[in-house]
Amino acid sequence: MAGSHSHPLVRLETLALVGIGGFAGANLRFFALGIFPDVIAVLLVNVLGCFALGFIAYEAQYSGIVERKSRLVFTTGFLSSLTTYSTFALQSALAADPLLLAAIVLGNYGLGFTGVLASRELARRVRSPEATAAGGETA
Repeated sequence: MAGSHSHPLVRLETLALVGIGGFAGANLRFFALGIFPDVIAVLLVNVLGCFALGFIAYEAQYSGIVERKSRLVFTTGFLSSLTTYSTFALQSALAADPLLLAAIVLGNYGLGFTGVLASRELARRVRSPEATAAGGETA
């Protein structure tokens, strides 16, 4: 018999939670765009989103403290709505100055990747005592 995750009400609850997370992430991005210049706001939300996504992904590997449904709400809901590849791509395409284009692309990719690496290190440091006692890392 199928597990409780396949029950329609459980799936509907998860869908609603992802939607709430998406609503919050999109509104936070909109708020950032109202405070900072567009290029800076997009860079900021993308880098912070990369850091948070990296932390959640590596936390799941190293300690598993955050429950699966919570990870889904934060990653698929909140963070995917907070970050914006499409606006980053549009800003890159519209950049008239080659130096601005390079800064936009290198900033988003370079700092985003750095954010993931930094969050991996943070996740390693906050792993649960059980995971530490079990030994080894997976990444």
